[in-house]
Amino acid sequence: MNKIRNYIETITEVNDEDWDFFSSKLQKKVFSKKKIITKIGQIENCISFIEKGIVRVFIPKEEEDITFGFSFQNEFISAYDSFLMQSPSQYQLETLAETSLLSISYSDLQEVYRKTKIGNLIGRLVAERLFILKSNRALSLLNDSAEQRYLNLFTERPNLIKEIPLKYIASYIGVTPQSLSRIRKQIT
Repeated sequence: MNKIRNYIETITEVNDEDWDFFSSKLQKKVFSKKKIITKIGQIENCISFIEKGIVRVFIPKEEEDITFGFSFQNEFISAYDSFLMQSPSQYQLETLAETSLLSISYSDLQEVYRKTKIGNLIGRLVAERLFILKSNRALSLLNDSAEQRYLNLFTERPNLIKEIPLKYIASYIGVTPQSLSRIRKQIT
């Protein structure tokens, strides 16, 4: 619980009363490697903080999955649009390592918003951070070459390069694994 409080307190200070109420709503969930957390068509009921582990966000395809996101320790994860609209998810979440989550349900989070002084502020600021990540990713796909996207990834999130299979990294930057191999050879 300390990790999530520390993360939240990088955003804003939280009094003990609000923290106690919020933390009482959190449920710990542990998943082994390669487990689906959220399936396509399922309504996302939780937003989760990753205490430990890695989660991949992807669209399964017969030929090759399309990976479009990763989340790591000390980050939030959710099929966020499904969570916000309480509608079926159009993608899946899968663990890439043993993963421990602290999760809060949609209804509990609404109660935190209503009953705490700080809940709405934290919710807005976390949502803004998620939006900025997604916006930067979309702009990179539109403006940067595949080589530049790989270099950006290497500098911005070096843990991704070290811990994620290359086929997922290739999909994430929008190239085939063979093209990624060529890019890596050119760089080195």
